[in-house]
Amino acid sequence: MRMSEGVEWGLHCCLTLAWVGDEEPVPTAKLAAWFDLPQAYLNKRLQALVRAGILSSTPGARGGFQLARSPERITLMDVVTAIEGPDDAFRCTEIRRRGEGAGARAGEFRRACGIATAMRRAELAWRRELAAQTLADMMAAAPPAAMERARRHYGRTAR
Repeated sequence: MRMSEGVEWGLHCCLTLAWVGDEEPVPTAKLAAWFDLPQAYLNKRLQALVRAGILSSTPGARGGFQLARSPERITLMDVVTAIEGPDDAFRCTEIRRRGEGAGARAGEFRRACGIATAMRRAELAWRRELAAQTLADMMAAAPPAAMERARRHYGRTAR
């Protein structure tokens, strides 16, 4: 499975917004410059995070983005779902019931497809792991110098 680069962008922007705090919104242009990303595409990802209730946005010249809730209440899975959508990564279309390989006995397919079952178990484990990790966890795991660099760049005072 491959996630879009928007997931990485969203996670790093959320982490940066958590570091700089909620004193004032951070404009998309500043976030895009900080990570050397295309501003228009980044803005689309950030708007998806607003629709999901992860970020809030303030319009206008002094506008931008802030976290809509505390870092302890934003999971990595929240961000992934906001960017990628809620659909399962694997979709079984029951090809075993089609074509020459289907056979003549319909009763052969009463049980769930073993492949679909295994893929679902793996995805649930992946989702549980991401749901168990928060932005606060990422803040704690990051080098302190990274937070300080971001706070200085965005003109925030030391914590």
